[in-house]
Amino acid sequence: MSDRISIVVMVDAVGALSDRTLHNGNLSLVDDGPASRHQGTPDLVTVVSPGQIVQWTPIHVDVQTPVEIQAIEFLPAGAVPAPAGPDAAPGTAAPAAVPAPTVDATDSGGHENYDLLVWEGVVPYGMTPGVPYRYRLSVRLHEGPNAVLHVDSPALLRV
Repeated sequence: MSDRISIVVMVDAVGALSDRTLHNGNLSLVDDGPASRHQGTPDLVTVVSPGQIVQWTPIHVDVQTPVEIQAIEFLPAGAVPAPAGPDAAPGTAAPAAVPAPTVDATDSGGHENYDLLVWEGVVPYGMTPGVPYRYRLSVRLHEGPNAVLHVDSPALLRV
């Protein structure tokens, strides 16, 4: 397994803003890992190893609305994804017995990749093998009260 895995966050900003959700085909997550599951969906499960660097890069599929990652926050292990959309209450994931990783992703200090801010984090050694660690991926699509949308369905999985 390589020392880095890349996740591309493709967002149809016009669709997401119209629907006020990242579901309905408005978000596609793809990684370069050979064993990952649910490629091309918001439910991507990226298979990782401890110490591996995970890198997220946002890409917008329309040319008028830029997309940036607002935050990546790990949920309690085993958490059920919260509903996404305009009526979803933030932070409604169910708690679990296994603690979430203590290291969360941070922006890469302004490292630019094709003019997009890239986020990265290191997979902690304390992750329990076989347990999917779900994370909230929040993206900013523009300015205003409905500018930030999120999904709680992607996960990292240590093998």
